Amino acid sequence: MQNFFKLKENNTTVKTEVLAGITTFMTMAYILAVNPSILSATGMDKNALFTATALSAVVATLVMALVARLPFALAPGMGLNAFFAFTVVLGMGYTWQFALTAVFLEGLIFILLTAFNIRELIVNAIPLSMKHAVSAGIGLFIAFIGLQGAGVIINNDAVLVGLGDMGSPSVLVALGGVLLTGVLLALKVKGALLIGIFASTVAGIPFGVTQLPEGHLVSLPPSVEPIFFKFDFHQIFTIDMLIVLFTFLFVDMFDTVGTLVGVSSKADMLTEDGKVPRAKQALFADAVGTTFGSMIGTSTVTTYVESASGVAEGGRTGLTSLTVAGLFFIALFFAPLFIMIPAAATAPALILVGLFMLSPILKINMDDFTESIPAFLTIIMMPLTYSIAEGIVFGMLAFVLLKLFTGKHKEISPIMYVLAVLFVIKFII
Repeated sequence: MQNFFKLKENNTTVKTEVLAGITTFMTMAYILAVNPSILSATGMDKNALFTATALSAVVATLVMALVARLPFALAPGMGLNAFFAFTVVLGMGYTWQFALTAVFLEGLIFILLTAFNIRELIVNAIPLSMKHAVSAGIGLFIAFIGLQGAGVIINNDAVLVGLGDMGSPSVLVALGGVLLTGVLLALKVKGALLIGIFASTVAGIPFGVTQLPEGHLVSLPPSVEPIFFKFDFHQIFTIDMLIVLFTFLFVDMFDTVGTLVGVSSKADMLTEDGKVPRAKQALFADAVGTTFGSMIGTSTVTTYVESASGVAEGGRTGLTSLTVAGLFFIALFFAPLFIMIPAAATAPALILVGLFMLSPILKINMDDFTESIPAFLTIIMMPLTYSIAEGIVFGMLAFVLLKLFTGKHKEISPIMYVLAVLFVIKFII
């Protein structure tokens, strides 16, 4: 294990990696409850969706652990599942079988793009200042997700967002968790984020925030038969399929790229020339995960931004992601226990990881406005558009245009020009 994952070379230990994996899993375990809830709105079987969600996470994260050997975890992506359910099926009126077919085709295309190094070329084409900005933007984004999930930040029709009810049990549990975790971090207690999650979950019981499971705690996973291999190839050559497929491809491509780049930057894992190590293998993991996930009945599988929580705990190798994969497998048999963890309990970890992710800002040259303006747009647009991909779009378009109009066109790679054109087309579509 020491040699395979190169623990000494990465200045880490088995204990640190396992703890990091547990932390990452705990911050993303909500997907086991949320993904079935969203996708079942299309008429898909909710119990089968739970199993599909867990199994797709296991397979994709295992590939990340054993092939890419990076500390990133994968599962069906938030945002992509909402697009699947509420836009493609409920909005456009297509069947969930049609949407699954689009996801399957997306996975196959990603495998080809990865095999021919096209996705890796895109990752490496992103300027170093942008990579640091992506890390900071993701930080704000996941902190926002944490605050929103706990009810600290709520919807306000007049000004879009507003402050929630500071006296609500969920908010009190979350803010108490932030305080406890902050104290533990200041005292340099190992596993501070994980302790905060556990403590907040327990604290939520008397408040009714944490719902204790009813009935058996251990059971065999529900069958995926109702949603297994349910593809509809009759409309794959329609314009609507092209639009749906393009959207899935675009969002997953840049969500994954953004997460890989941002978390790698935070972990100081980028190479000297700013590249993500073993990027091809990492991208292969989400391509395989997406293809497999569609076959067993779930939406696009992507690399999770919550991986940052494990990295913040010291995770640096595939042993972290191997731990996550193992826990997702265990979760198949202990579903009630993992589903009981409320958003208020994971919020403290997400909020404070948002702080950790901001540090790469210090590496951006703020005096060069052709670097700092694109970086700023990347950072601010991620939380405001609720999308890592959109933040990258605004930042990279700004980078190309500012460099072009200030006579610094030599700093723009050919791939950046191609991406800029694709982004403009994306806006038009």
